[in-house]
Amino acid sequence: MTDEAPSPTTPDGDPGPANRRSRTITAGPNRAAARSYLRAAGMQDADFDKPMIGVVNTWSTVTPCNMHLDRLAKDVRAGVIAAGGWPVDFNTIVVTDGISMGSPGMKASLISREVVADSIELAVEGHQLDGVVCIVGCDKTIPAAAMALARMDIPGLVYYGGTILPGVLPTAQGDKEVSVQEVFEAIGAHSAGTLDDAGLKAVESAVCPGAGACGGQFTANTMAMALSVMGISPMGANDVPAVDPAKAAEGERCGRLIVERTLAGDNARKYITRDSLMNAAVAVSASGGSTNAVMHLTAIAAEAGVDFGVEDCHRACVEAPVICDLKPGGRFLASHLYASGGTRLVTQRMAEAGKIVDAPTVTGRSLFAEAAEAEETPGQIVVTTFNAPVMERGSYAVIYGDVAPEGAVIKLTGHKVDRFEGPACVFDSEEDAFHAVQDGSVGEGDVIIIRYEGPKGGPGMREMLQVTAALKGRKIENVALLTDGRFSGASYGFVAGHLSPEAAAGGPVALIRDGDRITIDVTNRRIDVDADLSARRAGHVAPALKPASGVFAKYRASVASAAQGAVTIPNPPPAQTPKSVAAKAHEKA
Repeated sequence: MTDEAPSPTTPDGDPGPANRRSRTITAGPNRAAARSYLRAAGMQDADFDKPMIGVVNTWSTVTPCNMHLDRLAKDVRAGVIAAGGWPVDFNTIVVTDGISMGSPGMKASLISREVVADSIELAVEGHQLDGVVCIVGCDKTIPAAAMALARMDIPGLVYYGGTILPGVLPTAQGDKEVSVQEVFEAIGAHSAGTLDDAGLKAVESAVCPGAGACGGQFTANTMAMALSVMGISPMGANDVPAVDPAKAAEGERCGRLIVERTLAGDNARKYITRDSLMNAAVAVSASGGSTNAVMHLTAIAAEAGVDFGVEDCHRACVEAPVICDLKPGGRFLASHLYASGGTRLVTQRMAEAGKIVDAPTVTGRSLFAEAAEAEETPGQIVVTTFNAPVMERGSYAVIYGDVAPEGAVIKLTGHKVDRFEGPACVFDSEEDAFHAVQDGSVGEGDVIIIRYEGPKGGPGMREMLQVTAALKGRKIENVALLTDGRFSGASYGFVAGHLSPEAAAGGPVALIRDGDRITIDVTNRRIDVDADLSARRAGHVAPALKPASGVFAKYRASVASAAQGAVTIPNPPPAQTPKSVAAKAHEKA
């Protein structure tokens, strides 16, 4: 190698930026030591003139969501090499919600989003890589990858490992397709005595047939679609199920595309904009997606410095009713959506209805050009139209009030309830609430409140799927559940999470007592309590927070409100502070 190798050129022949970053560690006599390490890792003279592409993987054998990602990385590497780049592999972590759900381990889940983003940044910046492909699977790795790309603003894309296929459960009426949602509901049925041990084991053994992330429009598939519509994932690549033979070609395409984007100098913030975030939020609503997307989209916006907040997510839901009949509120799974036409078809429907705007994507083509190639399977019934939606409203709403002056996110799929009023049953931990549901201490007409499970209080803001599934499994339907924690994308029922400020930050939810009358009014966007919380505050003594050490203590000390995406970056932008934008309009006279 010459010490001053010429830079690669763009397709137009002008001096290109393809290895402008990596040259700082590979070019010149002073970088001989660095080159010696890289030679040991396989690089030769000609390779030092190529863009160095990070292939960041969240592979792990602990979960079906990520256990196949090592194989997908081979395809990505092949694409990088074919396009003239040099792939460099790194690995980061995953915390699997399905395994940790309902346990203390779930506190690590949201925190892992920040750790994954941080570790991607450190590996890429530490080696001055020119571009990066992030291969992701379970829930938090998907937004974490986009957050890291937004933060670094270098050429990058996100490649999702794909959905799991449906499990098959033999029943007296014939084989039934099932997903992980059914096993959590089976736990509730088992505790109610309506499902025996053998029945529970049969469900447990059927729901996860192999590799891939949870099969409904739960958080993983919601965010995979959102990033495709945002343009930071190649349209179509995320849709292909994990074990589908077509996945190999998609991986190679991602490898080629990242080299193309690096040669073109297209940094991540070209694709992560206010317009693209709004497009993604509309897709979440139209697909009946997870409420967790509100937190993840606002976090990505914060990392990119884009003014986009929870009110924008709410507006997207007002504008986009649900047109996908997907679980947890509907009948079908992500694999069925793929077979029907996939994200392209949903995007085409949104574009034709004027719900989204055109924007660039990492394929090098515009979003509308990608949507124009949608191929709808004749006779499919998974995706409808906005003229005949599955639901007349969007999948969630952001609401305020006495209980949540900075906002809360209420799930609207799977039910038609607009107003609920009932006595509060207050619990200071998820475990206490779960046991109360299991032993029949709470029931029809109650408003279950689970507090001190927010970002700081947990710490880590656990999801409450085990509680909501237990309610459904016990056939307790006329009940509401409020929490400063989160809900899984698979949660079902009249539930509102992300209550802000959280109890641990002195939020009013900390002042509510058993028996207080709670009113939830979706139409007027209010959650209120029939009690004088101001009078209570003077004498309120907050309980000691749950002990936290290590990374949990670091997170508690630095995390922002759920209304700001629960990010840990210093001084996040206000992102349309909900109090100033919407809550004032809904203040009680």
